[in-house]
Amino acid sequence: MRKAVSVGIGFILCVAVPQWVFGVEMTWEYSVQVSATVQASPPGITLHWPQDQYMLPSSYTVYRKAPSDSSWGTGTTLPGTATSYTDAQINVGTPYEYQIVKATSQYTGYGYLYSGVNVAMTDSRGKLLLVVDNTYAAALTNELGQLQQDLVGDGWAVIRVDVGRNDSVVSVKDKIKAQYTADPTNVKCVFLFGHVPVPYSGDIVPDGHIPNHQGAWPCDGFYGDMDGTWTDTTVNDTGADDARNHNTPGDGKFDQSTFPAPIKLMVGRVDLANLPGELWYGGPTTIPSELYLLRNYLNKDHKFRTKQFDLPQRGIVGDFIGERNGESFAASGYRNFSAFFGANNITNVQTQGAWTPVLKNAPYLWSYGCGAGSLTSVEGLGNSDAYYNLITSELYTNDIKSVFTLFFGSWMGDWDAKDDIMRCVLAMPSYGLACAWSGRPHWFLQHMGLGETLGFGARLTQNNGANGLYQNQINTAAGQIHIALMGDPTLRLHIVAPPTHLSAVTLGNAVNLSWTPSTDPVLGYHVYRASGANGSFVRLTTSPVSANSYTDSTGAGLGQYMVRAVSLQTSPSGSYFNPSLGAFVTASNPGRLPILISTSRVSNGVQLTWSTQPSTVYRVQTRSLAQGTWTDLSGSITASGSTTTWTDTNAFSVPNRFYRIIGS
Repeated sequence: MRKAVSVGIGFILCVAVPQWVFGVEMTWEYSVQVSATVQASPPGITLHWPQDQYMLPSSYTVYRKAPSDSSWGTGTTLPGTATSYTDAQINVGTPYEYQIVKATSQYTGYGYLYSGVNVAMTDSRGKLLLVVDNTYAAALTNELGQLQQDLVGDGWAVIRVDVGRNDSVVSVKDKIKAQYTADPTNVKCVFLFGHVPVPYSGDIVPDGHIPNHQGAWPCDGFYGDMDGTWTDTTVNDTGADDARNHNTPGDGKFDQSTFPAPIKLMVGRVDLANLPGELWYGGPTTIPSELYLLRNYLNKDHKFRTKQFDLPQRGIVGDFIGERNGESFAASGYRNFSAFFGANNITNVQTQGAWTPVLKNAPYLWSYGCGAGSLTSVEGLGNSDAYYNLITSELYTNDIKSVFTLFFGSWMGDWDAKDDIMRCVLAMPSYGLACAWSGRPHWFLQHMGLGETLGFGARLTQNNGANGLYQNQINTAAGQIHIALMGDPTLRLHIVAPPTHLSAVTLGNAVNLSWTPSTDPVLGYHVYRASGANGSFVRLTTSPVSANSYTDSTGAGLGQYMVRAVSLQTSPSGSYFNPSLGAFVTASNPGRLPILISTSRVSNGVQLTWSTQPSTVYRVQTRSLAQGTWTDLSGSITASGSTTTWTDTNAFSVPNRFYRIIGS
């Protein structure tokens, strides 16, 4: 007989019997694992899904709506033998949402897809408020600067707001709301970095542990609500084991258990405080300092955005709870992953203790795992004890190879706790960038398959109440205040390698740009110009240029330029024009003469000499033909005086070498 473990409402007595008794083998049947193939001529979207293994459905009903519609309307009913549906009444360039509802005598399955054919790229994503806990801001100056540039390079205009970790949550919210009020049309997202003060609210117990875990839970949605009224006068509950969850009038924790108004702003948090990775309570630590973890997260984030690592487009599910009378928590994994990767690219781990070893050795872009939980563990996923618990320290030391993770189990959704395992996903050395508690309620992230951000899915899930548009057979705790994203809310699913080594040379009133091309197959490049570095870029190109150069002849070439590669991205959700991160360069002032070079032969090569301005950075470029492509010959050369020299020691081995100097 195994121990009694609490999962959700009440208790489940787990014994050593085959997993099918608990319905684990059929959890995916509570989803419709839908994906799509698309074509532009004639226009069409064909939805595909695998047939159920447990029983033949009586019917499927397919619904379609525009992204802005508030209801699904009337559906098209198909026989239970159907495994596809073609929609020929579509327009190229227009996105659509689909819902597929599967009916059987024992369960109902739901599938969702955001699809389209050659959907237009997104140039500008709006304004993002980067709210930074100032504790380590100075130590992370370079890394935070890189993050801000990366955000601008992905279409965000960034406004940074620094706060103290001991500030009141109301004062932090006031700063966010002031920015929103000043520009409600464009402010779209809040990125909380560091231990930004944590709001608490409600008298909830979404994991079912009454009274041990009932009370106020962390509530980052507070920072994304611009219209609701939050009070602290009525809830009086001190029955929880942890005083963090106690909620009494006037204690600074709010009364609301559901969001009082639709969430306006996407919110995500990177908070790596209080993560020692103790092997047991009060025992040895396994995880480095908070500063180390924050720096490492920013470096991982940059590497992912610039495709310095590229995990396979596939997902993995470890389900050790089962269908749970229709809640079927792991359906979150199957439903979302099929939209991302197709049903055939989802690995189903059914052996206890195998999930972590698989992910330690084989990379998956997305992972899902659920089992009996605690703040610091998930049963069935690891190997820390006889119950195959995966604990926080084991997760870190195994460094699982997944960028995005969904977890579900008791307690862990209350993430503002010491060694919370969800936040540990963000601490992992190599890849982990985001995590959410998906099952109560289910998360709906299908829009990422066609280019939307992770934060878009977080906000959609927060606003998807009990009677929302997106359903599971049972979707407990929908709309409650605990729904929160751990990680960068601006992350996207498909990364295009950006161009590099962007340079600008001013000749009269024209600015000549050149760059090293993307390592990915792309349609071409869009060129943007701004008068500053805050993200207010204007696109100069009407269609992508195929060359690796561009001349801005408008006579307005002041300030900064950005170049983004553009790919026609095809995924199991459809096709869309997908831009890379931007490459940046600052042009010299119009009217500045070209840099004149004098050359002389010396014993070890050709020496170049040119007039310089102190502290200006220069690079030597070369090409072998008068009309060839310029490539970097030197690294960055920082001038220290009025004249600089540099020697090309390989000049004698390359005939007909042309030189130019570029400065920035």
